[in-house]
Amino acid sequence: MSKQIGVLRLVVTVLASAAFVVTWSSGFLVPAIAVEAVAPLTLLVWRFVPLAVILVVIVVLTGASEGITRVDVGRQALIGFFAQFGYCASVYAAIAAGVATGTTALIDAVQPLIVAVLVGPLLGLRVRGVQWAGLLVGAAGVLLVVRSQLDDSEAHRSSYVWPALAMVCLIVGTFLQRRSAPRTGTLVTLAIHVTVTAVALVPIAAVFGALAPPASVSFWLAAGFAAAFPTLAAYGLYWWLLRRVGITALNALLFLVAPTTAAAGALLLGEPLTVITLLGFVLCAAGVAAVLVSEARAGGEGERDVTMATAAARE
Repeated sequence: MSKQIGVLRLVVTVLASAAFVVTWSSGFLVPAIAVEAVAPLTLLVWRFVPLAVILVVIVVLTGASEGITRVDVGRQALIGFFAQFGYCASVYAAIAAGVATGTTALIDAVQPLIVAVLVGPLLGLRVRGVQWAGLLVGAAGVLLVVRSQLDDSEAHRSSYVWPALAMVCLIVGTFLQRRSAPRTGTLVTLAIHVTVTAVALVPIAAVFGALAPPASVSFWLAAGFAAAFPTLAAYGLYWWLLRRVGITALNALLFLVAPTTAAAGALLLGEPLTVITLLGFVLCAAGVAAVLVSEARAGGEGERDVTMATAAARE
């Protein structure tokens, strides 16, 4: 029976990981596709505002916030400010400035190497040699995937500050989450993060004259898609997988976002897709596999972390 449970757990984790990569990748594509019809800031505001209202109502009706203190809310609000507002605003700014979707994903995908460097001193966790090798191979693959995009980009060099800032914001949010014992479930965590992001975006959009949404059906379809997939699904899976598989394995999965985004960008936006890109896909897959296999053989860092977090929450 325990073996069947273990197999089921593995299948669920693999499916969730695949869904995470696809939905996270869609977050780069939505603003690139919709940018010609509407200002990215307008789309970003209406991606979050309706969803914030819906999530708050659900939390209140279900009583999911019962037992959560102001300290818990404040902690998650700070995490959400970096991991969702800072990250999404920076990604949209990068794409609006002309940075290619694959290039933006590339710069974000560098964060696992930075996390691997910081994970020991900040979290007291050990990054094994096999994981280092996998992360470096994955980084090489990502560089190959978007090499042609870097050559063809028409964006000003200063525009590349935006995807770098997005990477930094997500790293800060992730470490803040990992350094605290999670006392909020995924639903409440998302509700707080989305609400903080919506509150931060509204005055900014008002100042830049981008608050009023267009009446077109295509805009609301894009906003609804962005709310459901790169926001609700992707971020929900991000925090769920963070607790389940651990920070190193989760960030290794982010390596797959860049090639996935590049492939979708080639199909939907006509971005370059060459033999070098395909070689990069292989290297990315090999790097991710090395990290995940190492995690599994080590006994599951994520499972130990969940146990520790659960014990802390009961104290």
